[in-house]
Amino acid sequence: QVQLVESGGGLVQAGGSLRLSCAALGRTFNGYVMVWFRQAPGKEREFVAAISGSGTKTDYTNSVKGRFTISRDNAKNTVYLQMNSLKPEDTAAYYCAASFGTWQIHSRADGMNFWGKGTLVTVSS
Repeated sequence: QVQLVESGGGLVQAGGSLRLSCAALGRTFNGYVMVWFRQAPGKEREFVAAISGSGTKTDYTNSVKGRFTISRDNAKNTVYLQMNSLKPEDTAAYYCAASFGTWQIHSRADGMNFWGKGTLVTVSS
């Protein structure tokens, strides 16, 4: 069992930055694909970014490319999401997820094996 605990959310003005962290507790997670999803009020949960177990592969949804960076520190069992140039449309609850499936399903919520409880990001205009 893996417990995922997100932190780093908060209120920020448009154009600002936040860094989300997701700590994996219970077992080492270097074999897992780690993924960030988000869900805005009244909308479906959507894929944001993913990183492979080794950290050599990353992927982003188009709306965050060039602004967000996903990274991981396997020694610390932690994955990060650096968010720059934030926009009001980035406002959402951000969820960390872990998958021991293949990279091919990294953007699918139904491919995740473990989920965190989420951290709220609010971007004011």
